[in-house]
Amino acid sequence: MSPQLRTNILRISGVILILLGILHLAVTPMIAKLVHNYARPQTADWFSAPMMLNHIVLGILLLPLGFLTAYAAEGAGKFEPWASVTCRTVARTVATLPVTVFVLMNGKYDAPAFRVATVLICVASLTLLAASFWPRRSSPMTLGR
Repeated sequence: MSPQLRTNILRISGVILILLGILHLAVTPMIAKLVHNYARPQTADWFSAPMMLNHIVLGILLLPLGFLTAYAAEGAGKFEPWASVTCRTVARTVATLPVTVFVLMNGKYDAPAFRVATVLICVASLTLLAASFWPRRSSPMTLGR
């Protein structure tokens, strides 16, 4: 993988994480409304607070993860240690999200926004892992060093 391709993939992955954070925050009021529409009033009140806290916290945390990834993309493309560590840490963290969603949700939730978020987090996870951990291409100038 060329350094420029690695940089571009990491930047796009960072933007995907930012978009996912925005999506998460945007659907939070809709999900709260759904809970209140389909649950008994006492149950809805009990479910709403932790659900909203979860969505808000995750949405807010995805924003800096995306920003850090996009910011470090150029340095990671050049294999600068600080940038590589940043992108690899974000990649490992994001890689736990699809696994957790599939294990815990078990295909039980089928809303369009949930599908979009699931696809985005899977794409971001795979591209981040590939771009962050793909081996450096050896050039004739670096062989033997």
